[in-house]
Amino acid sequence: MNSRILELAKAQSEKIITRRRDFHNYAEVAWTEFRTASIVADALTGLGYQVLTGEEVINQEAMMGVPSAKELAEQEKRALEQGANPAWLAKMRGGKTGVVGIMHFSQPGPTVAFRFDMDANDVVEAEVEGHRPYKEGFSSVNKGAMHACGHDGHTAVGLALAEVLVGLKDVLKGTVKLIFQPAEEGVRGAKAMVTRGVVDDVDYLIGMHLGFALKKSNSVTCHTEGFLATTKIDAVFTGVPAHAGAAPEVGRNALLAVSAAALNLHAISRHSKGASRINVGFIQAGTGRNVVPANAVLKLETRGTSSEINEYMYKEAVRILKAAAAMYDVTVELTEMGGAVGCESNPELVARLQQVAVDSGLFDEVIPSVNLGGSEDCTYFMERVQQKGGQATYLIVGTELMAGHHDSHFDFNEEALVSSTALLGEMAAELLK
Repeated sequence: MNSRILELAKAQSEKIITRRRDFHNYAEVAWTEFRTASIVADALTGLGYQVLTGEEVINQEAMMGVPSAKELAEQEKRALEQGANPAWLAKMRGGKTGVVGIMHFSQPGPTVAFRFDMDANDVVEAEVEGHRPYKEGFSSVNKGAMHACGHDGHTAVGLALAEVLVGLKDVLKGTVKLIFQPAEEGVRGAKAMVTRGVVDDVDYLIGMHLGFALKKSNSVTCHTEGFLATTKIDAVFTGVPAHAGAAPEVGRNALLAVSAAALNLHAISRHSKGASRINVGFIQAGTGRNVVPANAVLKLETRGTSSEINEYMYKEAVRILKAAAAMYDVTVELTEMGGAVGCESNPELVARLQQVAVDSGLFDEVIPSVNLGGSEDCTYFMERVQQKGGQATYLIVGTELMAGHHDSHFDFNEEALVSSTALLGEMAAELLK
């Protein structure tokens, strides 16, 4: 079986790389992955999958950090000009760019889901000869959007896996779900798919990422730990403008309120049960030196090694933001822009898949575990599957990186695409046999 799967993966080697480079060339950021999602939906349909998209897989009320209606319309128009299928765009309107491909095999069995993220980063890609995508002509044509985290590779692997599984239809049992998620950057997209119920019937869920702590090809881990729960908040303070010399008492100073908030947010007591984080990453306020500032914006994030710790940090942050507004007699409006829960993989599933990785012969190193030390909203999928009685884990496949994740020079060794596809195919065969 392993040799059959490897041959099916190798047969797509050129196609996987071509697709990855195409997605890289036309990078699309969170909630605007119209072209990418359209190509995914077309490919899955052509392979015989049942394809769900738009409102079928996205709960609009749970979408976080969504661009304005004007921006969404502009990006949809651009996607159409760049080759997106208009039939899919009509379903994805409003940024509902998630796609799920479902295939039921001839005999009953478990439901296995694989999750792949599709979005790019808000990064201007490097235009220097030393950067391979630029040198070889597939760097992003969409300025300010760049696949600087490998999601173009993830999406290409997901489609390659879809084709491998079609080639194994005669021996697989149960159901497979291939989940292509928008808006992972900023941890904004998974919750909208989870609350729509796309994994409520899943027995096993597998997430995957290229690189991160594994910067060496032919290495893999089936146990990623250290997921930090997180919440991203935008706080908009609104006061009253006034002439700073003639009538300062009339004004209500939003700049002072946001400053007090920033200082006191960083004074939140740390939690005794584990690591906690808070960061104010952006402040903007005021219009001129002689005007009492009436408006201010603060962007922050909280994190914790568990959902409990992050919830503590979040509640304290909200309390301080509201108190700072009250101190200066201004109002504050809070918007949740992203989030992820803390989560642990299921040891039984990890052990089972680690053995698959060893038996595959694809890797020189099968590493027991890797600490992510960050946030990934695949944890929403993992948590829901576990709540429903299923099992979940998250893989990292090693690859050499030409620069760090989210760097304008980011690139990876494309040889990892075929090995990733073969590995996931073998895992599917193990769970659906």
